[in-house]
Amino acid sequence: MEVVRKSKIRKGDTVVVVSGRERGKTGKVLSVDLQAGKVVVEKLNIIKRHTKPNQKAKQGGILEREAPLQISNVMFFCPVTQKATRIGIRVLEDGRRVRFSKKSNEAVE
Repeated sequence: MEVVRKSKIRKGDTVVVVSGRERGKTGKVLSVDLQAGKVVVEKLNIIKRHTKPNQKAKQGGILEREAPLQISNVMFFCPVTQKATRIGIRVLEDGRRVRFSKKSNEAVE
């Protein structure tokens, strides 16, 4: 499996799922794992985890939690155009690097 070293998607970004069973849904990124090339998106790709009772979690049962998605299956959600877009990086005059939406050509954060 190929290792992704860089990503323009960060924790806290709003993303759209572009493929898979959750296609078309949007959510906030909770975590990014660059080594595995995966992201966890809030309230998407929910799995059921069957757990036994133990010392830490007194009660067992079926827990629902988010499973990671492949980072290539999500795109940044542009708040201006309300669509999925690619992200570019632009260097400003003062030397700062900022991300920008390729569709609206506006800086992100």
